Amino acid sequence: MKEGDNKTQEIKNSLTEDQVIEKEFQELLHTYLNSNHRRKIERITKAFQFAKEAHKGVRRRSGEPYIMHPIAVATIVCSEMGLGSTSICSALLHDVVEDTEYTTEDLQALFGDKIAQIVDGLTKISGGIFGEKASGQAENFRKLLLTMNNDIRVILIKMADRLHNMRTLDSMFPAKQYKIAGETHYIYAPLAHRLGLFSIKSELEDLSFKYEHPKTYEEIKKKLATTEKSRQNIFEEFAIPVRKRLSTLGLSYDMRARVKSIYSIWNKMQKKKIPFEEIYDLFAVRIIFDPLPNSDEKKQCWDIYSTITDIYRIRPDRIRDWVSRPKANGYQALHLTVMGPDGQWVEIQIRSRKMDEIAEKGFAAHWKYKEAKVEEDTELDRWLRTITDILESPNPNAIDFLDTIKLNLFSSEMFVFTPKGDIKVLPQNATALDFAYALHSNIGKTCIGAKANHKLIPLSQQLKSGDQVEILTSRSQRPQPEWLKYIITAKARTQIEDDLRKQHKEIVIKGQAKLEAVLKKSGLEINPNYMDKIAAYYGFAKRESLFFAIEKGEVNLPENLSKLLRSRNGNIFMNLFRQAAQLAARKATKTLGVNDKRITQEGTKIDPTQPYILREELEKRNYEVADCCQPMPGDDALGFIDDKGNVIVHKQDCPIGLRLKTNFGNRILNTEWSGHSSTTFEGTLSLQGLDSIGVLNEVTRIISNDFKVNIIHLEIDVNGGFFTGVVKVKVQSLEDLKNLRIKLTKVNQVKSVRRLDNHYN
Repeated sequence: MKEGDNKTQEIKNSLTEDQVIEKEFQELLHTYLNSNHRRKIERITKAFQFAKEAHKGVRRRSGEPYIMHPIAVATIVCSEMGLGSTSICSALLHDVVEDTEYTTEDLQALFGDKIAQIVDGLTKISGGIFGEKASGQAENFRKLLLTMNNDIRVILIKMADRLHNMRTLDSMFPAKQYKIAGETHYIYAPLAHRLGLFSIKSELEDLSFKYEHPKTYEEIKKKLATTEKSRQNIFEEFAIPVRKRLSTLGLSYDMRARVKSIYSIWNKMQKKKIPFEEIYDLFAVRIIFDPLPNSDEKKQCWDIYSTITDIYRIRPDRIRDWVSRPKANGYQALHLTVMGPDGQWVEIQIRSRKMDEIAEKGFAAHWKYKEAKVEEDTELDRWLRTITDILESPNPNAIDFLDTIKLNLFSSEMFVFTPKGDIKVLPQNATALDFAYALHSNIGKTCIGAKANHKLIPLSQQLKSGDQVEILTSRSQRPQPEWLKYIITAKARTQIEDDLRKQHKEIVIKGQAKLEAVLKKSGLEINPNYMDKIAAYYGFAKRESLFFAIEKGEVNLPENLSKLLRSRNGNIFMNLFRQAAQLAARKATKTLGVNDKRITQEGTKIDPTQPYILREELEKRNYEVADCCQPMPGDDALGFIDDKGNVIVHKQDCPIGLRLKTNFGNRILNTEWSGHSSTTFEGTLSLQGLDSIGVLNEVTRIISNDFKVNIIHLEIDVNGGFFTGVVKVKVQSLEDLKNLRIKLTKVNQVKSVRRLDNHYN
């Protein structure tokens, strides 16, 4: 249930459990009957009764009957995605095969092939995208994406399942909350974005942020509440002349102000390094119109644009025409920014009713499963074909594979032209090499250069929207390892890595043949033990590495290998080789924790239901500070148990911490800071202001004398009467750093002081 729905909760409290279940199901049917789908009530009712009986007696962690979850997922599928009876039935049945004795064959007999196929797809990717083992993570995610090609409704229902789980995440242990929020933010929200599920994407981001940064989330939420009245006044003043003009066009329309999501506000604060009070575009005005009969929707968007710009002054660099060329996820709208009556910039989004439905519920809701088919080959079709190309040869490294896929999930787009005028949609900052692979994999692997707007450019050059690009190729060209440094598209990365692996394999085979020839010439049998001993002698842990080095000319074998194999050094290296192999095997099979209890290096068991207290004992901490983000007491932080049993503390918003959360949820700890009186932490402040005599002395005096803080690095640069500086200090907590920052802002010549993240920004 969504936050703030107290009235519904009061009604539920007065009903019996069976009455509550029936009431929720009737609300689902009511929503379905108000949609434009065919009325298949009996089918949906049959699926509900079957799921209710299958899950009878089972409860969720929150204590409510389990059947409430499938009903909620089905409601999201119906009301928030606009899907029909097949999807609703599949959502009601989505956990039956996984959690009960019923099989896919049972569902097939009762509900037909299509519903059984969708539920089977959902069962195969159950338990989240990420399993406990890295190889399983990549394989689960691969299955998830493969189902998008077979039937996109599988991933849409999975998205609804995740959304409801996020809405009810309060009942989970904090460590589990971190893991689920992490993978939601890392994969599900970008996937929702790419599928055009804007509302769901925004809510998933907000809910992930709520559990990752609970204090910051509540602070922004309160500030939005306190500024709501003033925002409404600004909107009403802005809207009066616009409504008056639009009425003359004879349009039926809605105009409303939509507040930005809490996560997007925080994200903007982080990117621009500004406080909440300095964000002026907290809301956007949305105009949604019903097209006039026999009229062009695009033209009407521009008519409304013209009407608004006759009233308010436009900002030319903020026009976004997604009407003429929709985004890859089907999104269509015309965006503009104008100067409002109070002198503040106001963003406006103009959409038809159909455009709005696609923007909110996703183009996938209209795609291939409605009675009226979409004639054109959509950007979504093309994106799914790109995913198929990547899946044909996935990176065997799970983390790299997930990152490769994610490259293209959340990227802004640009349009690049071929010499014949065809358009290719590429992510922002894509290079000429990305463009070559977008044309065809054979063009990519044989390209030697490019021309942009008839001028020669290197393959590494980033393209701009509107460029006309020609790719130059050579049959003798092969992909090079350095190409990976300057490509950003998932398709290019996957195909280059695949080709490089093939090249490596060819080299290894040739090197092995050379070694076997020398063994034969030495009168020795071709024996794996001999090869391992020779590899160990030359310092290689794997014989494949030796084969590669031989073919590359990095190892020159003697004509007779008998002497080398009999040598004492060879035996010593062989023993070391075996020890290294045994150590690697032990490390690979090592598990941390039993029955979800974590074990630290000192052998201390950690209960995941309780926070891990970060404390100092005799000036020694029971944790280590991560070098990548260097958190300090007061920061939102999480703990990660490494292979040695050490607890490593990361900031919640640290990218490395996010990947750990996503991929190693069983090792993540909910942490709390205790008092730290003896130890200190590094904090960095950035200063800007007017250059004048004595300002540096005043800054250092406040730091050293007033706060008794050690300065470990100070850097000042002066240009055109302004100075910028960075000062790194040792403090005991975030509170100390905040107080120091506040004090420094009171120096007359200092205009801004902000905290810098040490490494990862």
